[in-house]
Amino acid sequence: MSLHIIVGAGPVGSATAQLLAGRGEQVRLLTRSGGGPELPGIDRVAADATDPDVLARHAEGAVALYSCGGPAYHRWSTDWPPLGAALIRAAEATGTVLVTTGNLYGYGQVDGPMTEQLPMRPNSVKGEVRAKLWADALAAHEAKRIRTAEVRGSDYLGADTSTPFTVMVLPKVLAGRRASVPADLDAAHSWTYVGDVARTLVAVAADESAWGRPWHVPTAPPLSIRALAARAAELAGAPGAKVAAMPGFALRIAGAFNPAAREMLEVQYQLRQPFVLDSSAATAAFGIDPTPSDEALRETIDALRAKAAR
Repeated sequence: MSLHIIVGAGPVGSATAQLLAGRGEQVRLLTRSGGGPELPGIDRVAADATDPDVLARHAEGAVALYSCGGPAYHRWSTDWPPLGAALIRAAEATGTVLVTTGNLYGYGQVDGPMTEQLPMRPNSVKGEVRAKLWADALAAHEAKRIRTAEVRGSDYLGADTSTPFTVMVLPKVLAGRRASVPADLDAAHSWTYVGDVARTLVAVAADESAWGRPWHVPTAPPLSIRALAARAAELAGAPGAKVAAMPGFALRIAGAFNPAAREMLEVQYQLRQPFVLDSSAATAAFGIDPTPSDEALRETIDALRAKAAR
């Protein structure tokens, strides 16, 4: 039984903790509040992960340090740099491999499916933040100060996920109401299941040959928002999905009052054109097949309904 340190108890951190604990591993889950899944094998600890000394103390003797947390969407530029720096320093102090949960923002707007070979060309503030985090970690790896890798997924499906689809569309589809989302409803879009993120993080951490590069999470074939909403309604036994495209001006108006809406403005390209992830490399390397979209949708639906019933 080995010790694994997970920072963050959101959907990915919780899924990773449960996966490892289910395999009989020892998990120490760090959050500011000390929250997370209450399961045998998971030690929930209240800690400030931006403090490198605190983080290093908890990571001493661990086989892997997983970065699965993250600041609020509107605080990325201020809160991510100190957290990223602390993770690198803790990994350097302890010799623990650092595996970070990343995303696709650093690539910027591209034509065609995204592969790990694409250069970092961010076209947003949030993309610049993510690209810098990876550049700093990779530089430390190449200088042999740490060992690291990054695991990148697209918009998530799964329990308690927060994306334009799971927040703005799915609850209204389940209620039989009309949903509105700032997107091209028919553009192909990749949806990554959080359980597959967890499986990829654990596989990368355990494979020394996988370090020093990014990996895309094995992800099911893309579906447009319209198609995903229609399938969700079928699986849930709800009325046929009614989804409308929100005009750009409506998002700008909402952004004047809502920080999350305001932050969506600079990454509208992700929803207004095809946004497709090529994850074939990780499937070939680790033998991880993506979870079917129907299964990911069922978990998302069940979690939303359970939350509404509380």
